[in-house]
Amino acid sequence: MSALYDTIGKGYAARRQTDPRIAAAIHAQLGEARTVLNIGAGTGSYEPGDLEVTAVEPSAKMIAQRLEDAAPVVQASAESLPFADKSFDASMAILTVHHWSDVEKGLAEMRRVARDRIVILTFDPALDDFWLFDYLPELAALDRRQMPDMADFETALGPVQRVPVPIPHDCIDGLLCAYWRRPAAYLDENVRRGMSSFSKIADVGAGLQRLDQDIRSGAWARKYARFLDRESCDFGYHLVVTV
Repeated sequence: MSALYDTIGKGYAARRQTDPRIAAAIHAQLGEARTVLNIGAGTGSYEPGDLEVTAVEPSAKMIAQRLEDAAPVVQASAESLPFADKSFDASMAILTVHHWSDVEKGLAEMRRVARDRIVILTFDPALDDFWLFDYLPELAALDRRQMPDMADFETALGPVQRVPVPIPHDCIDGLLCAYWRRPAAYLDENVRRGMSSFSKIADVGAGLQRLDQDIRSGAWARKYARFLDRESCDFGYHLVVTV
């Protein structure tokens, strides 16, 4: 993960900002925790400002983009956390688990350092209703390969619950599904640079060309009209929370 984000992380903080609605969903699941370890913390998105947060991030480029008033950060990996057992009330990991070299070990480390709660924002590999996959099916195939499923979380963490996180149509966090009602955004290389999935597939030119043509002709709006009057959509993003 460090090598990936040392490569694609330039300008990440500008493209991947905290969306307050997603932040509220995360905060609600932290319960009564006062001390929180944020693993794979990146540039600091979704770190609750009213809690005592310690961040862990492997990429120096991402650490360099953290704001001066962000939580203190330790450069380390999820698979080897430099903290004693039960050092924090809760541990959290936001859209990072699929980048870990050893998911099972990383989840075990999350369990080890948390006294109470574990909160993970991730997404279901079967995002069948996301229209972008019609143009770039290799994105869907990649997600199915790299994403752990609920059984993986339950094996590592014990009983967990799944809490859906709908993505608002004007989401300001440039995650993969953020622009579901703003299709032209995916034609912007700068926007795509904030989505790690695009760095892992070989050639998106033909698919994006078809998307551009369909936007210009009106075919996209006709085909995906069901999305145009929605305020938010569930594309499989969810919180995994220990119970």
